[in-house]
Amino acid sequence: MSFGFGIGDILAVIELAKKIRKDFVDAPSQFKDISLEVRSLSIVLQDIEDELSLPDLNAKQKSELEEIIVGCRDVLEKLQRALSAYGELISDFRGVGSKAKRIWKRLKWEPDDIKEFRSRVTTNVAFLNAFRGKYTNEILHEIKNSADQFHERQDDRELNKESLAILNWLTPINHASQQHDYITQRQVDTGQWLLDSPVFVEWVNSDKQNLFCPGIPGAGKTILTSIVVEELINSFRNDKDIGIAYFYCNFRRQHEQKIDDLLLSLLKQLSGYQPLMPGVVKDMFDLHSPRQNRPSTKEISTALKFVIDAYSKVFIVVDALDECQMDDGCRMEFLSEVFHLHETCQLSLFATSRHIPDIEKMFDSSMRLENSSQR
Repeated sequence: MSFGFGIGDILAVIELAKKIRKDFVDAPSQFKDISLEVRSLSIVLQDIEDELSLPDLNAKQKSELEEIIVGCRDVLEKLQRALSAYGELISDFRGVGSKAKRIWKRLKWEPDDIKEFRSRVTTNVAFLNAFRGKYTNEILHEIKNSADQFHERQDDRELNKESLAILNWLTPINHASQQHDYITQRQVDTGQWLLDSPVFVEWVNSDKQNLFCPGIPGAGKTILTSIVVEELINSFRNDKDIGIAYFYCNFRRQHEQKIDDLLLSLLKQLSGYQPLMPGVVKDMFDLHSPRQNRPSTKEISTALKFVIDAYSKVFIVVDALDECQMDDGCRMEFLSEVFHLHETCQLSLFATSRHIPDIEKMFDSSMRLENSSQR
Protein backbone atom coordinates (compact mmCIF):
# COMPACT_ATOMS: atom_id res chain seq x y z
CA MET A 1 0.00 0.00 0.00
CA SER A 2 1.46 3.36 -0.99
CA PHE A 3 1.85 6.03 1.67
CA GLY A 4 -1.02 8.48 1.83
CA PHE A 5 -3.75 6.43 0.13
CA GLY A 6 -7.06 7.90 1.22
CA ILE A 7 -10.56 8.91 0.32
CA GLY A 8 -9.20 11.55 -2.09
CA ASP A 9 -7.90 8.80 -4.37
CA ILE A 10 -11.37 7.27 -4.59
CA LEU A 11 -13.00 10.65 -5.24
CA ALA A 12 -10.49 11.36 -8.04
CA VAL A 13 -11.45 8.12 -9.81
CA ILE A 14 -15.16 8.92 -9.34
CA GLU A 15 -14.65 12.33 -10.99
CA LEU A 16 -12.73 10.75 -13.86
CA ALA A 17 -15.55 8.24 -14.43
CA LYS A 18 -18.13 11.07 -14.43
CA LYS A 19 -16.06 13.04 -16.94
CA ILE A 20 -15.85 10.06 -19.31
CA ARG A 21 -19.60 9.46 -18.98
CA LYS A 22 -20.21 13.04 -20.10
CA ASP A 23 -18.01 12.37 -23.13
CA PHE A 24 -20.44 9.63 -24.18
CA VAL A 25 -23.30 12.08 -24.60
CA ASP A 26 -24.52 11.81 -28.21
CA ALA A 27 -22.09 8.92 -28.77
CA PRO A 28 -22.98 6.31 -31.41
CA SER A 29 -24.89 3.24 -30.23
CA GLN A 30 -21.71 1.21 -30.52
CA PHE A 31 -20.50 2.97 -27.31
CA LYS A 32 -23.68 2.33 -25.32
CA ASP A 33 -22.36 -0.79 -23.53
CA ILE A 34 -19.08 0.80 -22.46
CA SER A 35 -20.99 3.88 -21.31
CA LEU A 36 -23.25 1.73 -19.11
CA GLU A 37 -20.26 -0.08 -17.62
CA VAL A 38 -18.52 3.21 -16.78
CA ARG A 39 -21.77 4.36 -15.16
CA SER A 40 -21.88 1.15 -13.10
CA LEU A 41 -18.29 1.70 -12.05
CA SER A 42 -18.97 5.25 -10.89
CA ILE A 43 -22.03 4.09 -8.90
CA VAL A 44 -20.10 1.33 -7.14
CA LEU A 45 -17.23 3.71 -6.39
CA GLN A 46 -19.69 6.22 -4.95
CA ASP A 47 -21.27 3.50 -2.81
CA ILE A 48 -17.88 2.49 -1.46
CA GLU A 49 -17.04 6.12 -0.69
CA ASP A 50 -20.34 6.46 1.18
CA GLU A 51 -20.23 3.13 3.02
CA LEU A 52 -16.62 2.60 4.00
CA SER A 53 -14.58 4.43 6.58
CA LEU A 54 -10.95 4.11 5.52
CA PRO A 55 -9.57 4.64 9.04
CA ASP A 56 -11.59 1.59 10.14
CA LEU A 57 -10.03 -0.66 7.49
CA ASN A 58 -7.13 -2.83 8.53
CA ALA A 59 -3.86 -2.83 6.60
CA LYS A 60 -4.82 -5.83 4.46
CA GLN A 61 -8.20 -4.33 3.55
CA LYS A 62 -6.64 -0.98 2.65
CA SER A 63 -4.05 -2.71 0.49
CA GLU A 64 -6.73 -4.70 -1.37
CA LEU A 65 -8.88 -1.61 -1.95
CA GLU A 66 -5.95 0.49 -3.13
CA GLU A 67 -4.98 -2.17 -5.68
CA ILE A 68 -8.52 -2.16 -7.10
CA ILE A 69 -8.72 1.66 -7.16
CA VAL A 70 -5.38 1.87 -8.97
CA GLY A 71 -6.70 -0.63 -11.53
CA CYS A 72 -9.87 1.45 -12.03
CA ARG A 73 -7.90 4.64 -12.55
CA ASP A 74 -5.55 2.95 -14.99
CA VAL A 75 -8.34 1.57 -17.21
CA LEU A 76 -10.27 4.86 -17.15
CA GLU A 77 -7.22 6.93 -18.07
CA LYS A 78 -6.41 4.59 -20.96
CA LEU A 79 -10.05 4.59 -22.09
CA GLN A 80 -10.08 8.38 -22.04
CA ARG A 81 -7.01 8.51 -24.30
CA ALA A 82 -8.45 5.83 -26.61
CA LEU A 83 -11.65 7.82 -27.17
CA SER A 84 -9.68 10.50 -28.99
CA ALA A 85 -9.41 8.10 -31.95
CA TYR A 86 -13.21 8.09 -32.36
CA GLY A 87 -13.92 11.78 -32.27
CA GLU A 88 -12.55 15.20 -31.49
CA LEU A 89 -13.38 17.73 -28.83
CA ILE A 90 -14.58 21.13 -30.03
CA SER A 91 -15.62 24.16 -28.05
CA ASP A 92 -19.33 24.99 -27.90
CA PHE A 93 -19.82 28.76 -27.44
CA ARG A 94 -23.59 28.65 -27.28
CA GLY A 95 -25.08 30.06 -24.09
CA VAL A 96 -23.09 31.50 -21.24
CA GLY A 97 -19.45 30.47 -21.32
CA SER A 98 -18.11 27.61 -23.37
CA LYS A 99 -17.67 23.86 -22.94
CA ALA A 100 -16.00 21.04 -24.83
CA LYS A 101 -18.14 18.67 -26.85
CA ARG A 102 -17.01 15.53 -28.65
CA ILE A 103 -17.88 15.13 -32.30
CA TRP A 104 -18.08 11.36 -32.87
CA LYS A 105 -17.08 9.49 -36.01
CA ARG A 106 -19.61 7.20 -37.62
CA LEU A 107 -19.09 3.52 -36.70
CA LYS A 108 -20.75 0.33 -37.88
CA TRP A 109 -19.81 -1.83 -34.85
CA GLU A 110 -18.14 -1.65 -31.46
CA PRO A 111 -14.35 -1.31 -31.90
CA ASP A 112 -12.23 -4.16 -30.55
CA ASP A 113 -10.24 -1.94 -28.20
CA ILE A 114 -13.47 -0.55 -26.74
CA LYS A 115 -14.66 -4.13 -26.19
CA GLU A 116 -11.45 -4.80 -24.29
CA PHE A 117 -11.88 -1.66 -22.19
CA ARG A 118 -15.50 -2.62 -21.48
CA SER A 119 -14.33 -6.05 -20.28
CA ARG A 120 -11.72 -4.46 -18.02
CA VAL A 121 -14.23 -2.00 -16.56
CA THR A 122 -16.66 -4.88 -15.94
CA THR A 123 -13.89 -6.80 -14.17
CA ASN A 124 -13.12 -3.83 -11.92
CA VAL A 125 -16.81 -3.45 -11.06
CA ALA A 126 -16.80 -7.13 -10.07
CA PHE A 127 -13.65 -6.63 -7.96
CA LEU A 128 -15.23 -3.67 -6.15
CA ASN A 129 -18.47 -5.54 -5.48
CA ALA A 130 -16.51 -8.54 -4.20
CA PHE A 131 -14.53 -6.27 -1.89
CA ARG A 132 -17.73 -4.68 -0.59
CA GLY A 133 -19.26 -8.09 0.04
CA LYS A 134 -16.16 -9.39 1.80
CA TYR A 135 -15.87 -6.25 3.91
CA THR A 136 -19.55 -6.43 4.85
CA ASN A 137 -19.24 -10.10 5.79
CA GLU A 138 -16.21 -9.35 7.96
CA ILE A 139 -18.09 -6.55 9.70
CA LEU A 140 -21.10 -8.81 10.25
CA HIS A 141 -18.77 -11.52 11.53
CA GLU A 142 -17.20 -9.06 13.98
CA ILE A 143 -20.63 -7.90 15.09
CA LYS A 144 -21.73 -11.51 15.56
CA ASN A 145 -18.58 -12.31 17.51
CA SER A 146 -19.11 -9.26 19.71
CA ALA A 147 -22.72 -10.24 20.26
CA ASP A 148 -21.72 -13.85 20.99
CA GLN A 149 -19.07 -12.70 23.45
CA PHE A 150 -21.60 -10.42 25.12
CA HIS A 151 -24.09 -13.25 25.42
CA GLU A 152 -21.35 -15.59 26.65
CA ARG A 153 -20.43 -13.07 29.34
CA GLN A 154 -24.08 -12.75 30.24
CA ASP A 155 -24.41 -16.54 30.31
CA ASP A 156 -21.24 -16.82 32.41
CA ARG A 157 -22.60 -14.28 34.86
CA GLU A 158 -25.88 -16.16 35.06
CA LEU A 159 -24.01 -19.46 35.51
CA ASN A 160 -21.80 -17.92 38.20
CA LYS A 161 -24.85 -16.58 40.03
CA GLU A 162 -26.53 -19.97 39.79
CA SER A 163 -23.37 -21.78 40.91
CA LEU A 164 -22.97 -19.50 43.92
CA ALA A 165 -26.61 -20.07 44.83
CA ILE A 166 -26.13 -23.84 44.64
CA LEU A 167 -22.89 -23.78 46.68
CA ASN A 168 -24.48 -21.63 49.38
CA TRP A 169 -27.49 -23.95 49.40
CA LEU A 170 -25.18 -26.89 50.09
CA THR A 171 -23.75 -25.11 53.13
CA PRO A 172 -23.27 -21.44 54.06
CA ILE A 173 -19.98 -22.13 55.86
CA ASN A 174 -17.04 -20.14 54.45
CA HIS A 175 -14.13 -22.55 54.60
CA ALA A 176 -11.63 -20.09 53.12
CA SER A 177 -12.19 -17.59 55.94
CA GLN A 178 -11.57 -20.31 58.53
CA GLN A 179 -8.35 -21.29 56.77
CA HIS A 180 -7.24 -17.66 56.67
CA ASP A 181 -7.93 -17.17 60.37
CA TYR A 182 -5.73 -20.12 61.31
CA ILE A 183 -2.85 -19.75 58.84
CA THR A 184 -2.29 -16.11 59.83
CA GLN A 185 -1.44 -17.34 63.34
CA ARG A 186 1.46 -19.40 62.03
CA GLN A 187 4.89 -18.47 63.37
CA VAL A 188 8.02 -18.62 61.23
CA ASP A 189 9.10 -22.23 60.57
CA THR A 190 6.11 -23.64 62.46
CA GLY A 191 5.21 -27.03 61.04
CA GLN A 192 8.22 -27.15 58.74
CA TRP A 193 9.24 -30.40 60.40
CA LEU A 194 6.06 -31.99 59.06
CA LEU A 195 6.41 -30.65 55.51
CA ASP A 196 10.02 -31.87 55.37
CA SER A 197 9.34 -35.29 56.88
CA PRO A 198 9.70 -38.30 54.54
CA VAL A 199 6.32 -39.59 55.73
CA PHE A 200 4.48 -36.42 54.69
CA VAL A 201 6.34 -36.22 51.36
CA GLU A 202 5.43 -39.85 50.66
CA TRP A 203 1.78 -39.16 51.56
CA VAL A 204 1.58 -36.24 49.14
CA ASN A 205 3.21 -38.13 46.30
CA SER A 206 1.42 -41.46 46.79
CA ASP A 207 -2.09 -42.43 45.79
CA LYS A 208 -4.86 -43.47 48.15
CA GLN A 209 -2.88 -42.95 51.36
CA ASN A 210 -4.13 -41.78 54.76
CA LEU A 211 -1.92 -39.84 57.16
CA PHE A 212 -2.97 -39.62 60.81
CA CYS A 213 -1.35 -37.06 63.13
CA PRO A 214 -2.50 -37.52 66.72
CA GLY A 215 -1.35 -35.22 69.48
CA ILE A 216 -1.97 -34.04 73.01
CA PRO A 217 -4.15 -30.98 73.69
CA GLY A 218 -2.26 -27.75 73.02
CA ALA A 219 0.19 -29.35 70.58
CA GLY A 220 -0.88 -26.97 67.79
CA LYS A 221 -2.79 -29.49 65.71
CA THR A 222 -5.12 -26.87 64.17
CA ILE A 223 -2.30 -24.58 63.03
CA LEU A 224 -0.51 -27.66 61.70
CA THR A 225 -3.63 -28.57 59.72
CA SER A 226 -3.82 -25.06 58.22
CA ILE A 227 -0.16 -25.40 57.17
CA VAL A 228 -0.94 -28.68 55.41
CA VAL A 229 -3.90 -27.08 53.62
CA GLU A 230 -1.77 -24.15 52.49
CA GLU A 231 1.00 -26.46 51.28
CA LEU A 232 -1.46 -28.52 49.20
CA ILE A 233 -3.16 -25.45 47.72
CA ASN A 234 0.19 -23.89 46.75
CA SER A 235 1.57 -27.15 45.35
CA PHE A 236 -1.44 -27.94 43.16
CA ARG A 237 -2.72 -24.44 42.42
CA ASN A 238 -2.39 -24.89 38.66
CA ASP A 239 -3.48 -28.51 38.50
CA LYS A 240 -7.22 -28.58 37.90
CA ASP A 241 -7.24 -32.38 38.14
CA ILE A 242 -6.34 -32.27 41.82
CA GLY A 243 -9.15 -31.55 44.28
CA ILE A 244 -8.63 -30.25 47.81
CA ALA A 245 -11.22 -30.07 50.59
CA TYR A 246 -10.85 -29.45 54.30
CA PHE A 247 -12.71 -28.52 57.43
CA TYR A 248 -12.03 -27.84 61.08
CA CYS A 249 -14.12 -29.68 63.66
CA ASN A 250 -15.01 -27.56 66.66
CA PHE A 251 -16.92 -28.75 69.72
CA ARG A 252 -18.49 -25.26 70.01
CA ARG A 253 -20.08 -25.72 66.59
CA GLN A 254 -21.26 -29.31 66.87
CA HIS A 255 -24.82 -28.20 66.05
CA GLU A 256 -23.65 -27.44 62.49
CA GLN A 257 -21.23 -30.35 62.14
CA LYS A 258 -23.53 -33.32 61.86
CA ILE A 259 -22.85 -36.05 59.29
CA ASP A 260 -24.72 -34.29 56.48
CA ASP A 261 -23.02 -30.97 57.28
CA LEU A 262 -19.58 -32.57 57.09
CA LEU A 263 -20.25 -34.32 53.79
CA LEU A 264 -21.89 -31.22 52.29
CA SER A 265 -18.84 -29.22 53.33
CA LEU A 266 -16.62 -31.52 51.27
CA LEU A 267 -19.08 -31.51 48.38
CA LYS A 268 -19.26 -27.71 48.30
CA GLN A 269 -15.49 -27.27 48.13
CA LEU A 270 -14.88 -29.94 45.51
CA SER A 271 -17.80 -28.73 43.37
CA GLY A 272 -16.51 -25.16 43.60
CA TYR A 273 -13.16 -26.22 42.13
CA GLN A 274 -14.87 -27.45 38.96
CA PRO A 275 -15.14 -25.04 35.96
CA LEU A 276 -18.85 -25.91 35.71
CA MET A 277 -21.20 -26.96 38.44
CA PRO A 278 -21.29 -30.79 38.42
CA GLY A 279 -24.55 -32.04 36.97
CA VAL A 280 -25.24 -34.37 39.89
CA VAL A 281 -25.07 -31.42 42.30
CA LYS A 282 -27.27 -29.20 40.14
CA ASP A 283 -29.81 -32.00 39.80
CA MET A 284 -29.88 -32.39 43.57
CA PHE A 285 -30.40 -28.64 43.98
CA ASP A 286 -33.17 -28.56 41.36
CA LEU A 287 -34.93 -31.45 43.08
CA HIS A 288 -34.85 -30.21 46.66
CA SER A 289 -34.54 -26.42 46.60
CA PRO A 290 -38.03 -25.69 45.17
CA ARG A 291 -39.53 -27.92 47.87
CA GLN A 292 -37.35 -26.30 50.55
CA ASN A 293 -36.13 -29.65 51.84
CA ARG A 294 -32.66 -31.16 52.18
CA PRO A 295 -31.03 -34.16 50.47
CA SER A 296 -30.54 -37.39 52.35
CA THR A 297 -27.17 -38.63 53.56
CA LYS A 298 -27.22 -41.27 50.83
CA GLU A 299 -27.87 -38.65 48.12
CA ILE A 300 -25.05 -36.47 49.44
CA SER A 301 -22.64 -39.40 49.62
CA THR A 302 -23.51 -40.49 46.07
CA ALA A 303 -23.04 -36.96 44.73
CA LEU A 304 -19.74 -36.66 46.58
CA LYS A 305 -18.45 -39.85 44.97
CA PHE A 306 -19.40 -38.57 41.49
CA VAL A 307 -17.59 -35.29 42.09
CA ILE A 308 -14.48 -36.97 43.52
CA ASP A 309 -14.35 -39.29 40.51
CA ALA A 310 -14.10 -36.21 38.25
CA TYR A 311 -10.61 -35.60 39.66
CA SER A 312 -7.49 -37.65 39.15
CA LYS A 313 -6.80 -37.29 42.88
CA VAL A 314 -8.47 -35.65 45.87
CA PHE A 315 -6.94 -34.58 49.19
CA ILE A 316 -9.24 -34.31 52.20
CA VAL A 317 -7.87 -32.64 55.34
CA VAL A 318 -9.77 -32.86 58.64
CA ASP A 319 -8.72 -31.21 61.88
CA ALA A 320 -9.68 -32.27 65.41
CA LEU A 321 -11.72 -35.38 64.75
CA ASP A 322 -12.03 -35.71 68.53
CA GLU A 323 -14.22 -32.57 68.54
CA CYS A 324 -16.63 -34.04 66.00
CA GLN A 325 -20.04 -34.80 67.50
CA MET A 326 -20.29 -38.38 68.73
CA ASP A 327 -23.60 -38.50 70.63
CA ASP A 328 -25.56 -39.59 67.56
CA GLY A 329 -22.71 -41.62 66.08
CA CYS A 330 -21.78 -38.77 63.71
CA ARG A 331 -18.02 -39.18 64.08
CA MET A 332 -17.90 -42.88 63.34
CA GLU A 333 -20.44 -42.56 60.54
CA PHE A 334 -18.41 -39.76 58.95
CA LEU A 335 -15.17 -41.74 59.16
CA SER A 336 -16.91 -44.77 57.70
CA GLU A 337 -18.11 -42.68 54.74
CA VAL A 338 -14.64 -41.21 54.16
CA PHE A 339 -12.91 -44.59 54.37
CA HIS A 340 -15.46 -46.04 51.95
CA LEU A 341 -14.69 -43.22 49.50
CA HIS A 342 -10.99 -43.91 50.07
CA GLU A 343 -11.52 -47.51 48.98
CA THR A 344 -13.52 -46.65 45.85
CA CYS A 345 -11.95 -43.33 44.75
CA GLN A 346 -8.54 -41.71 44.33
CA LEU A 347 -8.70 -40.08 47.76
CA SER A 348 -5.98 -39.30 50.29
CA LEU A 349 -6.93 -38.28 53.84
CA PHE A 350 -4.99 -36.22 56.38
CA ALA A 351 -6.47 -36.04 59.89
CA THR A 352 -5.53 -34.80 63.35
CA SER A 353 -7.02 -35.75 66.71
CA ARG A 354 -6.30 -36.17 70.36
CA HIS A 355 -5.49 -39.71 71.42
CA ILE A 356 -8.94 -41.30 71.28
CA PRO A 357 -8.88 -45.13 71.07
CA ASP A 358 -11.91 -45.40 68.78
CA ILE A 359 -10.41 -42.90 66.35
CA GLU A 360 -6.91 -44.38 66.46
CA LYS A 361 -8.36 -47.80 65.74
CA MET A 362 -9.91 -46.47 62.53
CA PHE A 363 -6.41 -45.41 61.41
CA ASP A 364 -4.62 -48.65 62.34
CA SER A 365 -3.46 -49.28 58.77
CA SER A 366 -2.71 -45.63 57.96
CA MET A 367 0.55 -43.72 57.86
CA ARG A 368 1.19 -41.95 61.17
CA LEU A 369 3.12 -38.99 62.53
CA GLU A 370 2.95 -38.01 66.19
CA ASN A 371 2.40 -34.30 66.77
CA SER A 372 4.14 -32.82 69.79
CA SER A 373 4.33 -29.31 71.24
CA GLN A 374 8.08 -29.89 71.60
CA ARG A 375 8.67 -29.82 67.84
